[in-house]
Amino acid sequence: MLFRDRTQAGYELGRRLSDLRGQDVVVVGLPRGGVVVAYQVARALGAPLDVIVVRKLGVPVQPELAMGAIAEGDVRVVSDETRAVAGITPADLAMVEARERVELDRRVRRFRGSRPRIPLRGRTVVVVDDGIATGATASAACQAVRAAGAARVILAAPVAPAERIRWLRGDADEVITLAVPEEFFAIGSFYADFTQTSDEEVTGLLRRAVLTAPPPPAETARTAETGGRGHPELDVSIPLDTARLAGTLARPDRAHGLIVFAHGSGSSRHSPRNRYVAEVLGAAGFATLLLDLLVPDEEADRANVFDIGTLARRLVRVTRWLREEPAVARLPIGYFGASTGAAAALWAAGELGSQITAVVSRGGRPDLAGRRLTLVTSPTLLIVGERDELVLDLNRRAQSELRCENHLAVVPEATHLFTEPDALETVAALARDWFLHHLALVGHPGR
Repeated sequence: MLFRDRTQAGYELGRRLSDLRGQDVVVVGLPRGGVVVAYQVARALGAPLDVIVVRKLGVPVQPELAMGAIAEGDVRVVSDETRAVAGITPADLAMVEARERVELDRRVRRFRGSRPRIPLRGRTVVVVDDGIATGATASAACQAVRAAGAARVILAAPVAPAERIRWLRGDADEVITLAVPEEFFAIGSFYADFTQTSDEEVTGLLRRAVLTAPPPPAETARTAETGGRGHPELDVSIPLDTARLAGTLARPDRAHGLIVFAHGSGSSRHSPRNRYVAEVLGAAGFATLLLDLLVPDEEADRANVFDIGTLARRLVRVTRWLREEPAVARLPIGYFGASTGAAAALWAAGELGSQITAVVSRGGRPDLAGRRLTLVTSPTLLIVGERDELVLDLNRRAQSELRCENHLAVVPEATHLFTEPDALETVAALARDWFLHHLALVGHPGR
């Protein structure tokens, strides 16, 4: 026996790959057992974890012979050489692909649910399995992540036979293993405990990984021109009937969408917490509008901070103003609300309906939106600190009122302001992934 179980094997494999720590790496695990190993590798590297769901396209009369593979995200890899040798017609290929696509979609829904895929383009991707026998699935996974835009593909497994390693080097830039036994039988023979991994264990590990995933690497250059947010900023003044609201707009090239920030009590568009989240979203390709919903004279009266109706109506006015601005008019819009700003965001989303593609609440008070919660149709993510017990309870009650797609993410050990180590980074990563899923993938003509 080489390994006690998959967890121990993953820990050892993570140590073996430690030179990748600090690089732009994504770890992807092959379900089911490979995800257990990959979880430990991702922890060791401080890298995000995802699942790669792959289906081999086997030759009809010889299914073990792969003529290609499909993967989520409409990735399709086909070997024209194998098709020609096996005499596979376009109709044959279409029949096999249709059958495997049904099973692929079923597994994606089971393992991924509503979680978005982590972008792979231009990044180093470590494909992890709990062992390699024939190598067919590992080969398909490497081809799939390559087709998804990975700049470098590393295949990693605790154990594999030598001849398969040599063969897989045609698909991966590098193949890393801990053991290459001279005599190779079943993968399970190298584990003391090779108990079958359940679907629930896979989905549980993926959910836990989301809470600790780092934000995308931020640009290190900070200049006055970009205001430290990585993209040129523009101060805007948005007209109301009797006043003008101040905001700061940043728009990267080919933006996925526009995120409007609704700040909470005692905060403003200069809030360092929200500016940090905006920076992470900007690095992920979103335009952002940091906005003050009150003018300075109004902020002095605390009653205005809790006037959710007025804040929401102003947010609606701002959204309609954005629809007239040529630079951002065609971008799908999401709301990021903090504290009382979250209530205003949900109230406004309920009024605007499908015009708002997604909402994220950070330490928010969605309960203050009252009966308006039942009108919200935008997918909503509620993020609360584990130690923010009162607000957590209020969010749970509010969540029961929502009729839209929603999720409550509890950040371990965090308090209301998320000042604990890595807490705000977790908030930013959760928001980024929620918006990537619901805005970046809508195929909006403004992209």
